[in-house]
Amino acid sequence: MNTNIAYVLMIATLGFFGYIGFQAVRDREIEQDEYLSARGSQDWFRIGLSLFASGMGIWILFGPSEVGYYGGFWDVVGYAVSASTPFLLLAYVGPMIRDKLPDGVTLADYVRLRIGRPMQIYVGVISVIYMFTFLFAEFTAIGKAMSVLSDMDPLIPMILVGAVTVGYTAYGGLPASLRTDRIQAWVVLWLVIVLLLILFAGDISTLITDAKAYNPEDDWSIGSMSYMDSFKSGLALVIAITAAEMFSQGNWQRAWASENNDALKKGALLAAVLVLPLVFIMGVLGTVVAGQGAVNDPSAAFFVLLEDVHVFIIAGFVILGIALVCSSVDTLQNAVSASITRDLSDNKIDLNQARIVTVAMIPLAIYLATGPTIGNFTFDALSVFGIFLFADLLAAATVAPVFLTLWDKITSTGAIVGAISGFIGVIAYGTYTTDLSTGIGYIFSPTNEFGLANLNVFLSALFASLIVTIAVSYASQRIDSGSEE
Repeated sequence: MNTNIAYVLMIATLGFFGYIGFQAVRDREIEQDEYLSARGSQDWFRIGLSLFASGMGIWILFGPSEVGYYGGFWDVVGYAVSASTPFLLLAYVGPMIRDKLPDGVTLADYVRLRIGRPMQIYVGVISVIYMFTFLFAEFTAIGKAMSVLSDMDPLIPMILVGAVTVGYTAYGGLPASLRTDRIQAWVVLWLVIVLLLILFAGDISTLITDAKAYNPEDDWSIGSMSYMDSFKSGLALVIAITAAEMFSQGNWQRAWASENNDALKKGALLAAVLVLPLVFIMGVLGTVVAGQGAVNDPSAAFFVLLEDVHVFIIAGFVILGIALVCSSVDTLQNAVSASITRDLSDNKIDLNQARIVTVAMIPLAIYLATGPTIGNFTFDALSVFGIFLFADLLAAATVAPVFLTLWDKITSTGAIVGAISGFIGVIAYGTYTTDLSTGIGYIFSPTNEFGLANLNVFLSALFASLIVTIAVSYASQRIDSGSEE
């Protein structure tokens, strides 16, 4: 596509979303609680669209198709399931946590209530690491997408998206993000449906044949929907991504933004239903590309299918890309601000300082998105994937102790010791299978010999933390009951 036309489409789309965001709170005085939680303001349909939009970043044009290109059937299924399971869990545990803490904003607020301030800080740190990595990964993705679609300098869309989203998010907080989410959700749904129908309107039998075929040129690419031996890696994706997404505070802000528990449950289920088939189809398209042969950049495998399409379809994907990135970036900005404000600073940051935090994170996120080298560390695709996996492991070791506290028999001591034991379980697994240094290395790089998420490492963290949390809780209860006697 002509670069100038792409600029016009991008600026018009950003201008539209910016206008919607500012209109949402114009002539209103927003207090800090509304800025961070929009408490009780959204019905089930609005909350469902918001969860869907905030969860669907521009990663959907890259991640599923790359997984499909490299993996087989179960990798594609695992990625799709991992995108929807956080919403299913939110539908189940969200109302329980709302009942226990009606005035909460983040998951770490509940953690403080049940486990204490140190664990709140720890959960806040996990959340910020994960969400901020997600934030600059989204900037990287929109730069790459606009470059592929129109030969645009990647830095320009990063700066423009950052400027517009931080403008309405810092000004209007969560209420502005919720308003734009609804519009962005409809834009994403309609554009994706129309564009996929156009892609599938061609020779559907050829697409199916390519999806089943093995890559004839790339030895690293399995990339076939006929390959059924990737169950372990698919399950690893489900565990890793689901655990990490439960610490994405944007979802929890929307839990308290729901007008009641029923609205939260129905909205979360709606989001899960919308996300699952969309991610699955995008993953299948990655296997279609793999069946056609090797590509230079597997992360952009989906865009190979757009090489010969009409300019109007490219225009649709430009608009879609901007809608996708705005829907996730504005959520992440406000969620990181909420986590820093509530969890790390112990709610000692006022509204103006929260706005400063929102603005200040954008230049750093864009800088990291450009792939700089700091010391011996380069922020390229592989290293960012490594940061994600590290955050995923932190979450996997912590998710069971946190949510087990919904059970009254779990003690704060049990939860804290359980979270620590998750890491001990990983080290023990590495030591048993290889040696101590390998076990310690798994903490920072929980991958297998192919550089993918190591299922056994994540299971070690999950089950060790779960078993120890329950065991220590029962032991501490017996000690307490014995001392009372």
